[in-house]
Amino acid sequence: MNILVINAGSSSLKYQLMDPETGAVSAKGLCERIGIDGRLTHKVGDKKVVKELAMPTHSEAITAVLEILVDPVEGVIKSTDEIDAVGHRVLHGGMKFSDSCIIDDACIKAIEDCIPLGPLHNPANLMGIRACQKVMPGKPQVAVFDTAFHMTMPAKAYRYAIPKEYYENDDIRRYGFHGTSHKYVSRRAAALMGTKEFKLINCHLGNGSSLSAVKDGKCQDTSMGLSPLAGVCMGTRSGDIDACVVQFIMNRYGMSADECLNMLNKKSGVLALSGVSSDFRDIENAAEEGNADAALALDKFAYEVRKYIGAYAAALGGCDCLVFTAGVGENSAEMRERICEGLEYMGVKLDKAKNKIRGEEALISAEDSKVKVWVIPTNEELMIAQDTAELVNAAK
Repeated sequence: MNILVINAGSSSLKYQLMDPETGAVSAKGLCERIGIDGRLTHKVGDKKVVKELAMPTHSEAITAVLEILVDPVEGVIKSTDEIDAVGHRVLHGGMKFSDSCIIDDACIKAIEDCIPLGPLHNPANLMGIRACQKVMPGKPQVAVFDTAFHMTMPAKAYRYAIPKEYYENDDIRRYGFHGTSHKYVSRRAAALMGTKEFKLINCHLGNGSSLSAVKDGKCQDTSMGLSPLAGVCMGTRSGDIDACVVQFIMNRYGMSADECLNMLNKKSGVLALSGVSSDFRDIENAAEEGNADAALALDKFAYEVRKYIGAYAAALGGCDCLVFTAGVGENSAEMRERICEGLEYMGVKLDKAKNKIRGEEALISAEDSKVKVWVIPTNEELMIAQDTAELVNAAK
């Protein structure tokens, strides 16, 4: 089975053609500068092709993707008929979606209704969906929501302690993000643990970071909130912050709410703390060279992740499995060690030799560790493809 996975941005479109059963990727690529001059980067194995193409809209981008997939030289299939379905990443499903769904008019209307909750991403996701409908009419399509996995949270976790009218009238609550990654990792951890009944804390750590508390495969709590700004400090995001800080800065510097939120989203986090970069590799290098601000940024990040792990162990009533995933979680042995230092009280004991790995699945806890500690590379595209295949096959 061939599933085309689409992740549409406002001026870009990422794609992968993959087999949902094996996870094998036939081809992948990126359309960028849509609406400007257009560029397509297409990869098959180690071979890469870059083409400058006119892409006034996402429809032309999708057409370009389909054309290169069936190209006699650059392609991997003979006809678009070999594409069984299309899976779309959609950022925000609000309270309307607790799972992926086959796209129809009602689904599109619901995604539109969620635009106030995802004003930057949902319109772009809709552009990708509509472009595929135009270029591939009748082809089954599925929406996979970043927020859906977290919809099993109980009210005590997702409700904010603000007047109820804002929840009832405006759907203001904790939603959480990176849900496709958290879902994939939770399923993979269950396979590795040999059971579906266990308490898991998953650490998706990268330029954007979120943690989730999962019991028996269902999310109980997650660190991001109404937006991806909440939780631990990240590459350029502040993470949790006293709301009065926002008021103070706006009043003192004459900022609008949008200007202040732009600062908290794009100019804060470890970038602001280190004064060096939002890339953890650059910060680690600077800290090694004696940069005190860079060292503080690393300490602050590890401290906040460790605090959330402790909080989620309390929320779950224990922890059987701790997982690190995403760019920093998968690749930084130093950061994993920093985070685990001080968690011995809850049964976490890292094997430093086993921890010296990058980007590969591995059990890195000591043999006598009460909590299993895993590195599990995430694969959001595979999760999207598997959800798509499952729904399309069920509808046949």
